[in-house]
Amino acid sequence: MFATPIRRPALPFTDSLPVKRPYGVAAALAALAIGFNLPYARLAVIFDYPGILRQPAEEILQAFAAGGAGLVLTWYAFALAALLFVPIGMAHALAAKRAQAQTALAIAAAMAGALAGVLQAMGLLRWVMVVPGLAATGDVEGFTLLHAFAGVAVGEHLGQLLTALHVALVAQMQLTERAPRTAFLGRLTAGAITVGAFEGVVLSIGADGSAFGLVAVAGYLGLTVWMMASARHLMRQRW
Repeated sequence: MFATPIRRPALPFTDSLPVKRPYGVAAALAALAIGFNLPYARLAVIFDYPGILRQPAEEILQAFAAGGAGLVLTWYAFALAALLFVPIGMAHALAAKRAQAQTALAIAAAMAGALAGVLQAMGLLRWVMVVPGLAATGDVEGFTLLHAFAGVAVGEHLGQLLTALHVALVAQMQLTERAPRTAFLGRLTAGAITVGAFEGVVLSIGADGSAFGLVAVAGYLGLTVWMMASARHLMRQRW
């Protein structure tokens, strides 16, 4: 009298479906790990970066003016590398099943990475958009104020703190993904970058911040190694 309802087979849970390894994200992460060191290394050679930043403003402006267009373009490449951290950092945080399995951590890490990239790019772009004019006119006072705000406060302090937060959050996810060595390296990197971020605070109270600067450099070297290790983890992990 009544039609027998058709029993449909239950669909498997989405979590049980195989997920392709995020090779594209891993490749981009590894490329950025190498790429952002190229303009950094060139700046170290042609501009004595980062040591020159602790010299008197007059010397910095003179060295910048002597560097010409090549120096400006190198700073621009460095800023672009920071901007690339926005999409690549977000993709790394949300890769594979992280957005489903560890939603809060993944979203927080993605947001921290995006903000870190934007803030550090803002700090670096001062060398492209503003400093050339200041160097041409010899405006020491204007450079000093710009360097303190855009460079130390925005780029170095806030940018580095958000970078450290991003790394720490991703490292926590890596720990739950059974990658303890990569997670440990991430935590060390985040700790070093956090300590280095307070160099400007130490200098502002009249103390010697050179040790903090060295720790910051070590932290960013650690960031390079951690990003390479994270790329390897993405390619080897069974998602």
